[in-house]
Amino acid sequence: LYHFSVMEDVALGEAIGRVKANDLDIGENAKSSYDIIEGDGMDVFEITTDDQTQDGIIRVRKPLDFETKKSYTLKVEAANVHIDPRFMSGGPFKDTATVKIVVEDADEPPVFSSPAYLLEVHENAAINSVIGQVTAYDPDVSSSPIRFSIDRHTDLERQFNINAEDGKITLATPLDRETNLWHNITIVATETRNHSQVSRVPVAIKVLDVNDNAPEFASEHEAFLCENGKPGQVIQIVSAVDKDDPKNGHYFLYSLLPEMVNNPNFTIKKNEDNTLSILAKHSGFSRQKQEVYLLPIIISDSGNPPMSSTSTLTIRVCGCSSDGIVQSCNVEAYVLPIGLSMGALIAILACIILLLVIVVLFVTLRRHKNEPLIIKDDEDVRENIIRYDDEGGGEEDTEAFDIATLQNPDGINGFLPRKDIKPDLQFMPR
Repeated sequence: LYHFSVMEDVALGEAIGRVKANDLDIGENAKSSYDIIEGDGMDVFEITTDDQTQDGIIRVRKPLDFETKKSYTLKVEAANVHIDPRFMSGGPFKDTATVKIVVEDADEPPVFSSPAYLLEVHENAAINSVIGQVTAYDPDVSSSPIRFSIDRHTDLERQFNINAEDGKITLATPLDRETNLWHNITIVATETRNHSQVSRVPVAIKVLDVNDNAPEFASEHEAFLCENGKPGQVIQIVSAVDKDDPKNGHYFLYSLLPEMVNNPNFTIKKNEDNTLSILAKHSGFSRQKQEVYLLPIIISDSGNPPMSSTSTLTIRVCGCSSDGIVQSCNVEAYVLPIGLSMGALIAILACIILLLVIVVLFVTLRRHKNEPLIIKDDEDVRENIIRYDDEGGGEEDTEAFDIATLQNPDGINGFLPRKDIKPDLQFMPR
């Protein structure tokens, strides 16, 4: 009879005890194999043979739960692996033993009522509205209260809150399905008596669509109409998109503005593939009369309530070849010479203007004359020359003007300093 005790939180595959069957033989004749042949834990435990010691090792196959079952009783059999046929009459070569296993209680973490949760909420749900609830309990005999929280690493934008007592999840910020269809957060359950006992559960929140976006053109269309086009010819096929995602798919309604219903130039036709064809009512369009036409179109969806928007289609009149290939859509093509484009004409005008500027600058430079340099200095001795109208008396005439006036002011005393050499000191400083 063997007795073992094991904690309920033991890991799967871990050994909880050993049994030993003694055999007086040696070598190959002493090898034994073990099996569980009876008991209430045949599917919970297993037994294997240790090749070195020939012991039977009992291991856990399934999780244990003290609150569900506190003990197990097993009947284990040990038998020789090799039996000599000569001694078969001396058998049986096996023996049995009873193994009792007691499960002991362990402090276990909280258990959620579901391994994962899936919640759904409409994108127009009000702030603080309840969008779902999670529940958990303490499996221990001495049950502890549970507190709930959100792992903020999974809710960085803090779009959700949870009631710590009852686990109700509420909306903290508005949702937009067109921005984020799914939100995946993690809820944490903690025992209030032992904060180390923590459990986590994933919660997936799906945002349900609400018709809150109006349809619009899939792209900015610009249609081209040939001057030589025929009445009823399809000018352009346009499609619409809607950011919403109705359950039955998109279905768009197209119409012209009330004041454009009797448009003399264009009409529209709904196609089976949810697109729209723009048709010309007549021929004879001319760029000289009107180069561009604007056609406002109302696009409505089939939501409840329906949403609509007005998009404007630009139709440009162009010159086309006989097979309908667009060649030119500019009015300037009428006034330019044949084979001369608008860019070439601009280049020619720029060259002419540049030549005119060069000619004007050349003429201006030729007319410009350098004026003599006039020294405007108050000490210029030439301004002190006195002019007389009478004739001088020759070398003996000393009364006409004072010759000292013509002398350099710096040389009045007979000493003219030189400015091309460095002066020397005449006397030693005292």
